[in-house]
Amino acid sequence: MKVKVLVTQLCLTLSDPMDCILPSSSVHGILQEPSLYTVKAILILDNDGDRLFAKYYDDTYPSVKEQKAFEKNIFNKTHRTDSEIALLEGLTVVYKSSIDLYFYVIGSSYENELMLMTVLNCLFDSLSQMLRKNVEKRALLENMEGLFLAVDEIVDGGVILESDPQQVVHRVALRGEDVPLTEQTVSQVLQSAKEQIKWSLLR
Repeated sequence: MKVKVLVTQLCLTLSDPMDCILPSSSVHGILQEPSLYTVKAILILDNDGDRLFAKYYDDTYPSVKEQKAFEKNIFNKTHRTDSEIALLEGLTVVYKSSIDLYFYVIGSSYENELMLMTVLNCLFDSLSQMLRKNVEKRALLENMEGLFLAVDEIVDGGVILESDPQQVVHRVALRGEDVPLTEQTVSQVLQSAKEQIKWSLLR
């Protein structure tokens, strides 16, 4: 089971705080009890720092106002740097950008950066496959349902469930096929109708 493997990796890494995986490691020489609840939030912002997607898994920022303030702060501190890791407001932040999008995965100050980076890379690579490597704002906004499904496959309640992009894309495709008609978008229904008409004319 993927969760068990990921937790084992976390335990092995944290067993010796001196084994700092990255220079910015935030263990501070204190052995922390390993936890399944690795991720505090996943964010996607545009190149103005405005929210496109945000999912918080605890009450670190309980109100929308506090969340938006945090998102602006995190964007201002990271969008002009080449680094992939930051410590901000007592949290560990890993991030990457693509064209006009900024992706963030946030954990506690003592969280293992490699675990957070695994989530970030899985999300980015999954979206890259789903969007046919066109990871930019317009394409993402046209496929928000896929984004929500992908995030739910990767993390649930702050617990990492999956780190393989291929598995995520496969499960999103399966779940997409099971969407009832009432939950389909108008464009999906029209496209389905066009396909049926086209095949009926070709018979």
